[in-house]
Amino acid sequence: MRTTLKTLQNMHSKGEKIAMLTCYDASFATLMEANGVDVLLVGDSLGMVIQGRESTLPVTIEQMAYHTSCVASGSQQAFIIVDMPFGTSQASPSSTFAYAAQLMAAGAHMVKIEGGAEMAETVLFLTSRGIPVCAHIGLTPQSVHQLGGYRVQGKSDAGAHKLLEDALALQQAGAGIVLMEAVPAVLATEVTAKLSVPTIGIGAGAGCTGQVLVVYDMLGIYPGKKARFVKDFMAGAGSVGQAIANYVAEVKSGTFPAAEHSF
Repeated sequence: MRTTLKTLQNMHSKGEKIAMLTCYDASFATLMEANGVDVLLVGDSLGMVIQGRESTLPVTIEQMAYHTSCVASGSQQAFIIVDMPFGTSQASPSSTFAYAAQLMAAGAHMVKIEGGAEMAETVLFLTSRGIPVCAHIGLTPQSVHQLGGYRVQGKSDAGAHKLLEDALALQQAGAGIVLMEAVPAVLATEVTAKLSVPTIGIGAGAGCTGQVLVVYDMLGIYPGKKARFVKDFMAGAGSVGQAIANYVAEVKSGTFPAAEHSF
């Protein structure tokens, strides 16, 4: 049976953890589902881990739609979230809708949009027209140059207040999931407690409803610098499938992320 947004909301209400991984093709989609992954994220991280770019910025809507269709072809059970690539959600809500519709037609069940309260109007426009939205706050990689690099967000009192206000505004606008990246664990736990929708953390501590990692990171494949929140699950595993199963088990039990993977 297909995992839906309602399924994930029920898991959040029951205190059950959600396991998410990035996925870019049919083979990994099938393997991840067989080993218990709840949500597949077709991430614009493919620009770095597949295309070898320095950031996610060059990734196009056509490339995202292609990888979405590949993942959807290999998926029977998981919920599929797809990143809106740079330049497709920062203009008018109507143009964002057109791009999001392409991704939904390719197989997405929800689109992910980076940005805080300034994106609330766009989130409302999409969700009121049948396109579910995952809001991405904290470290937003598409704004890496504006942020001055890949830095932890929400460390100051003002930054923490803004992150909480962003989360509440985006939930009010209709976001069905809030993803927080590279924020202090205590803050992410506080935000999760104040929201009624599930939260997903990446470098945000164990207090979120669920966790996500880039699959090439957690398998130790990506040759670039590893972020603090990354754990190599391939170490000690006899197969890729076992590494994925170990990741799911640690997320579900709450043992990942540990303190050394958090800020």
